[in-house]
Amino acid sequence: MDNAQATERIETRTIDHIPETERHGRAWNLFTVWFGSNIMLLTVATGVVATAVYGLPVWAALVALALGNVVGGVVMALHAAQGPQMGVPQMLQTRAQFGSYGSLLVVVLVIGMYLGFFASNLVLGGQAVASLFGVGENTAIVLIGLVSVAGAIVGYRLIHALTGLMSVVSGIVLALAFIWVLGVNGMPAGSLSAGSFSWFGFMGTLSLAALWQIAYAPYVSDYTRYMPKDTGVRPAFWATYSGAVAGSVLPMILGALVGAALPGDDTVTGLGTLTEGIGTLVIAVFGIGIAATNSMNLYCGALSSITVGQTLFARWVPRASSRAVVAAVLFLASLVMAIAGKDDFLVNFTNFMLLLLCVLVPWTAINLVDYYAVKHGRYDIASLFERDGGVYGKVNGVAVACYVIGIAVQVPFLSTTLFTGPVAEQLEGVDVSWIVGLAIVSPLYFALIKRRDRRRAKPLAESELTAPAAVLARTEG
Repeated sequence: MDNAQATERIETRTIDHIPETERHGRAWNLFTVWFGSNIMLLTVATGVVATAVYGLPVWAALVALALGNVVGGVVMALHAAQGPQMGVPQMLQTRAQFGSYGSLLVVVLVIGMYLGFFASNLVLGGQAVASLFGVGENTAIVLIGLVSVAGAIVGYRLIHALTGLMSVVSGIVLALAFIWVLGVNGMPAGSLSAGSFSWFGFMGTLSLAALWQIAYAPYVSDYTRYMPKDTGVRPAFWATYSGAVAGSVLPMILGALVGAALPGDDTVTGLGTLTEGIGTLVIAVFGIGIAATNSMNLYCGALSSITVGQTLFARWVPRASSRAVVAAVLFLASLVMAIAGKDDFLVNFTNFMLLLLCVLVPWTAINLVDYYAVKHGRYDIASLFERDGGVYGKVNGVAVACYVIGIAVQVPFLSTTLFTGPVAEQLEGVDVSWIVGLAIVSPLYFALIKRRDRRRAKPLAESELTAPAAVLARTEG
């Protein structure tokens, strides 16, 4: 099968284990999927928050955005190596840490995350289409969503192809946008020195940028599971890391400039004003980028939803039609959220991101510690498809307890417009909750799971680490 045929074919697999005979691709493909998918309006809007909402001067916004992406990108990219080694989606892997039923606690929250990101992208994409073609925002939101649904239905290959194309197109347009903003049109007088530094704004911006990367952690492996097993940890890490960080930092910097120059405008209007002359091109390309990225959100949300369904109904063998139906249902749910929250978008998006960070950090800490420090990448794949969890059981009490503790210890440090914890109040609103969560959960889980394993004193034999042929045949059939 040639590349064109492979791209056009609808993906039949969903959460199945990918046999090595079907593996394909190179580490370079990971760079383009993350670089291309991040150059879009929502990334620009995140940068706008730094200067328009937090009121930071441009220099402080740039430092905070860069630091957040660099740090959060490490956490995100460490998950990338899991896909080639295990050949299953990221949320299915969570069964190895939490147990088959215990993992539902995390998977359901992650589905909510996908819906939130999808809805946020619908709002910005709708604004872009409405401004370009003069249609109503609600109509434009629906149109953007339908394009995204098509990508999710076709699946993995089409998404990789789209993001590869957008890496080139969006990259060129992003460079042009900077030239027009800084060189051709110029920034309004005084805007580069406007704003005032505050630790509240700096840490809030840094946290947003870090979460932007960490939020990808629940589905990084969804886009590496078709990679050959010998792809390697380092190539997978660096290709993912460089693509995600570069593709995020640059649009966020552009957004910080928009927020500093025109803090009263929405992202689409402000961007169009600063890039006057090529504004239509910039908004159109970044709007198309939203559709490609939303296909990723919807695709992975569908895989996570199917994971929940397959846990509850073990005999169910979901295929492409199941993914299509689930994607349509998720689209409708996100559509309601987008239309309901579009009038106060930036505040709603900021609160969503910061609260999301609170529930994602404990999971990513547990997953990475288990993979790299406890199991060293060696898992019983067959058990991941067993309703009783196989060797991992239905519920891993240690992981669930650490996860709950990880959320609880962050609450006093949270700082949002919805809730500010007592410690955050003492810190004048500075939010360091995610740092506290990582620092506490990582060593706690490692110590407790090692203690439990020593008590059991029954390490898996080498033969148990290879999935029985009969089970894999069923999951791959």
